[in-house]
Amino acid sequence: MLDESLRRELLSLRTDDLNLREELLAVNELGGPYHPRMEAVHIKNAARLRELIAQHGWPAEDLAGPDGAEAAWLIAQHSIGEPEFMRTALRLVQVCAEQGRVPAWHAAYLEDRIALYEGRPQRFGTQGIDDARDGLPRPWTIADPDRVNDLRASVGLKPLSPIPPPGPDLSPELRRQNESIQQWWLDWLASRGWRGL
Repeated sequence: MLDESLRRELLSLRTDDLNLREELLAVNELGGPYHPRMEAVHIKNAARLRELIAQHGWPAEDLAGPDGAEAAWLIAQHSIGEPEFMRTALRLVQVCAEQGRVPAWHAAYLEDRIALYEGRPQRFGTQGIDDARDGLPRPWTIADPDRVNDLRASVGLKPLSPIPPPGPDLSPELRRQNESIQQWWLDWLASRGWRGL
């Protein structure tokens, strides 16, 4: 049965995340190392989602409505500093997807995000990174490129967009800056337990 109070709370948490993201984008403070204010919102939202899960189980569509379930997924997807919580969320979402209580793409995105952070190839091609050489976004390594669009279709996702061909190389200064940001993220992920130090 739909819990309107739960739904509203999840939507409010999602709004806090997305509003701060837009604010930081507007002043060009997103895209480098993890912004402390963004991290604080992600930590706060994950802590509250953990409490809500303890009370209600995973906030699936039958409990939180389609938008509330999607908000819960987004909060889990953004809990990047908490590997065990994200893995737990994936297991819960997978069960709900198998039961038809959430769209299967929720699990696909979480699975790919975890693979990216663990340094493993992704299955569904949902996660991308900026190429340090030319600055263009490309999908993170895909486990089975020949089957990726079949896998995407199986979870309700459209085919993967064409991968852009290599563009002109960035200036050495910009390339060093991009490589430095990528290294910051690799070090940060390792510090949170995603990858071996």
